[in-house]
Amino acid sequence: MIDVRFLLLAALTALTVVFVWQWWRSARRRPAEGAEARLRPTFVQLVIGFVVNFFDTLGIGSLATTTTAFRALRVVPDERLPGTMIVGLTLPVVSQAFIFIARIEIDPVLLVLMIGTALAGGWLGAGLVSRLPRRPIQLGMGVALLVAALFMTIAQLNRMPVGGTALALHGGALGLALAVNFVLGALIMLGVGNYGPTFVLLSALGMDPRAAFPIMMGSGAFAALLGCLAFVKRRNQVDQPALGLALGGVPGVLVAALLVTGMPIGVLRWLVIAVVGYAAVVMLRSGARGG
Repeated sequence: MIDVRFLLLAALTALTVVFVWQWWRSARRRPAEGAEARLRPTFVQLVIGFVVNFFDTLGIGSLATTTTAFRALRVVPDERLPGTMIVGLTLPVVSQAFIFIARIEIDPVLLVLMIGTALAGGWLGAGLVSRLPRRPIQLGMGVALLVAALFMTIAQLNRMPVGGTALALHGGALGLALAVNFVLGALIMLGVGNYGPTFVLLSALGMDPRAAFPIMMGSGAFAALLGCLAFVKRRNQVDQPALGLALGGVPGVLVAALLVTGMPIGVLRWLVIAVVGYAAVVMLRSGARGG
């Protein structure tokens, strides 16, 4: 029988090799002089990489925290910030995907289908979603996540049934999960994070919270790798801070992954509640600011 997870990891490895090769070629074409010619990351850049990827592995997300740190320290010009972040954060996200896909038990067919629908949503839904108003979506999802975090807290306090420990979905539950995940993949094109909603979705369907991690990280890794190939081709990144994110980020991922995979289920559920609450606050703040 074909090992679906092995094939998934093999595809991830192949894409990673192509990405690293293209990034190396891009870095070789950097200017001979000037700030962009420096490749060795600073200590601060390495620390930022470690910290943001540590929390990203816990489900907090890394784009908002990296943006805040880079803008506060004026690490790169704003127009180069998206490319620098995506390129620099991709290898840590790939590390997360490898760890969680390999170590966390989940139905491999469900894993492939969820990753596939998220990527399809991002690709097919990009044109449609780009015409939708971003602010109402952020405000609506922020409120929905706050309500979900409240109900999850009540359940964790044994005031109502809590999410289950299932590792697979079937029938209508599977169809619902794939449909919602397609929409979440499309909403990523608006900059709406999918970690919090994915936790809520799988918990509501009775799945083990750990099952969300390979789905989230696998979707993120494949999407980031495909996107990075375009970024490095156009040299939209500044290599020095991007390397800081990558080299500092991988150790941060390893440390955090040990916490997640070894965490008791009760503690993990509280972590999920914290992540969902954080995602809600971030979306509401972004929606209130109109960006």
